[in-house]
Amino acid sequence: MHTMTAQSWTHLQDLLFEGSWNADLQRFRSPWTFRGLADAAATVETALARLGGDPAEVEPHLLRNFIKYARRDVVEVDSLWHWLSVARHHGMPTRLLDWTYSPLVALHFATAEIEDFDLDGAILAINYEQAHRILPQPLAAELQREGAHSFTAELLAGVVASLGDLDRMAPEPFLLFFEPPSLDVRIVNQYALFSVLSSPSAGLDAWMQQHPTLCRKIIVPASLKWEIRDKLDQCNITERVLFPGLDGLSKWLKRHYSPRRRT
Repeated sequence: MHTMTAQSWTHLQDLLFEGSWNADLQRFRSPWTFRGLADAAATVETALARLGGDPAEVEPHLLRNFIKYARRDVVEVDSLWHWLSVARHHGMPTRLLDWTYSPLVALHFATAEIEDFDLDGAILAINYEQAHRILPQPLAAELQREGAHSFTAELLAGVVASLGDLDRMAPEPFLLFFEPPSLDVRIVNQYALFSVLSSPSAGLDAWMQQHPTLCRKIIVPASLKWEIRDKLDQCNITERVLFPGLDGLSKWLKRHYSPRRRT
């Protein structure tokens, strides 16, 4: 995986938007998806993996009971991918990971907590268009038929009805991205999408090591975090927008009026 370190705010923008020019369209349309890390050294794990135990054993029980106890009206379509999206959105451990099409939204999550400002952060980026070109044939064919570069929950439901079906599609774990339903304004404002690996026990770090040309990591030095945070706030990339409601407003106000710590 190609790793780069931002030297300044301007250099960081160049790194984040590198490769976004689409010659066919003659437009800037990035094929990359982004995830912000407060700690560049942190391992990227799903909530299901962090739960402990055997993910393959516990995952079906979690999802079955979520569906059993959730209200019937929480999903518009009774499909695996709608239920998984709702469950992840409300904090249940799943094999899904949160990503965003917006590099600035990812940068927000890398700089959201003042307590982590003494740590180098990072932005992970994966070329989802290229990742989808190496998917098993039924999935790749569905994208080609639709003329799309990423999945929606509806598209996936037409090809994969269960997690067992997904797991059996290829002998080696593969990675795909899908856009969740617009469950609320938070998902819309965060320009969100989810990644999912075809095995509940597979790790994203291992997948990235196997596909280094599809991934990159941009280190956000601790020395730049205050400047980045203040400039994101001026661009209105804040909790007020990304977490609409009183909780997001309160979190933004707490951070916005916190004095800068001297080191």
